[in-house]
Amino acid sequence: MEAITNFLTSNPLINSLIALGFNAVLAFLVAFVLLKIERKAGKKWIEKHGGINSRFTEKIIRFVIIFIAFLWVIMSSSLTQAFGNSIFQGTTVLAAIAGFAAKPVLSDMFCGFMLSTTKPFNIGDRIELDDGTAGIVKDITIRHVVLQGIDTLRIVIPNSEINSKRITNLSHQPGYRSIHFRFSVGLNSNIEQVKQVIYDAVRQSPRSVPRKDDEYSPVYFIAYQPNGIEMATTVYYQPTSPTESVKDDINSRVKKALDDAGIEIPYGYVNVLMHNNEEA
Repeated sequence: MEAITNFLTSNPLINSLIALGFNAVLAFLVAFVLLKIERKAGKKWIEKHGGINSRFTEKIIRFVIIFIAFLWVIMSSSLTQAFGNSIFQGTTVLAAIAGFAAKPVLSDMFCGFMLSTTKPFNIGDRIELDDGTAGIVKDITIRHVVLQGIDTLRIVIPNSEINSKRITNLSHQPGYRSIHFRFSVGLNSNIEQVKQVIYDAVRQSPRSVPRKDDEYSPVYFIAYQPNGIEMATTVYYQPTSPTESVKDDINSRVKKALDDAGIEIPYGYVNVLMHNNEEA
C-alpha cells in the first residue's frame, strides 16, 4: 500500500488522471440515480398536470442534472480545473457566453421556454404550420417539438423554427378538433343547392360531429375565383379520429355528392390556338 502511495506521489499526472476517472464515475452514478428519481417523479407530475410546460420543465431539470455533473467533473481535477476557470472567469466568460448564445442550442432552449409558457398548443393538440407541416403534438424537449403524422411518421421540428411560424391549432374547442375545408364549383352553379349538397355530405359522414347545439357548421360562399366559386365549411371531429382519414372521407363524399347533383367542379385549363401556315 505504501509503495502505491509513493508511486502516485512521485507521478502527479497519473494521480490526477486516477482522481479524474474516480470523479467521473462518481458523477455518473450520482447523475444516474438523480435522473431515475426525476424520471419517476416527472412521469407522475406529467400524468397529473399534463401540458407542454410540464414536459419542458422535466427536460430542463434533466439537462441541469447532466450539466452540473459535467461541471463537477471538470472543476474537481487539477487537469481540467484551469479549463473550467477560464470558462467562468474574466473576459473569457463573456466571449464564451456570447459564442454560446449565438448557437442554435440556446435559441431552441429559449423558444422552448416561450412555447411552454405562452402555450399556443398543448400535448395532444392537432396543429398545422404555414409551410403545410401538420400533426398531433406528442412531446416537447429543450430543442424540439415532436409531431405525430400519418401512421408511424414522427416529425421533429426545432423550437426556434416552430416558434417563428404561423400555427393553426385545430384543437381550439375542448373535446373535439376541426378542419376548415374549401371547395370550388362552377360559376353558373346554384349557390343554395351547392350549400345544401355540401352540408348534407358532411352531415352524413361518420367521421364528422355536430358543433354546439347539435348543429353542423354552415357552408359559406367565400369568393369568386377565375374558374369558379369558392365555398367553405368547418368540419368538427373527435380527437380519436385520424385527421387524414377525416379529410379523405369528407373530400370523397363531397366530390361524389357534387357529381351526383350535376354540379360542375372547375379545373384550370389553357386555350391553345394553332395556326397552319402553308407555303405558296
